[in-house]
Amino acid sequence: MSGLGVRATAAGLGILADAAWPAGDEEPPRLAGFIHSPFNPVIAAVAGRCLAQLPPGDTAGDTAIVLVSDLGDVQSAAHVAAAVDAGTRIGPLFFFQSVPNAVLGHIAAAHGLTGPVSCVCDRGAGVDAARGLLADGDADRVLLIELDHHDNAAAVLLTHGGAS
Repeated sequence: MSGLGVRATAAGLGILADAAWPAGDEEPPRLAGFIHSPFNPVIAAVAGRCLAQLPPGDTAGDTAIVLVSDLGDVQSAAHVAAAVDAGTRIGPLFFFQSVPNAVLGHIAAAHGLTGPVSCVCDRGAGVDAARGLLADGDADRVLLIELDHHDNAAAVLLTHGGAS
């Protein structure tokens, strides 16, 4: 179980699936609409690994997504800053991918998830957000994803306590 899974379990949440990136030396798959940085492809890859553990026929449906990233897409932000400093043109995809919710929308559409999406920058806040979404009935499950600034990621699919 990942450290994320341990923290979620300690918070009283049940874990339906748990995944990590990288699991080897592989590069994240290319992700249409996202360029320059592995930030968004890694998030999509770890989410896909986690959701792939669901039983056949489980559509995931009413699942919220919470992303935890302390710094966001640093590589893309640095690229944009350098382009601005140099007075060069910035590609329009950088505007789209500068919002972490963009990749969460991609994941939701690709996997048929219909719950709310949100991003926070603190690990404790991520678990708290997941617990709140479940407690308030905003979603039946929460896909909680953490990505550090070294492109290491973990994802857990959470439910109310006791489902591990």
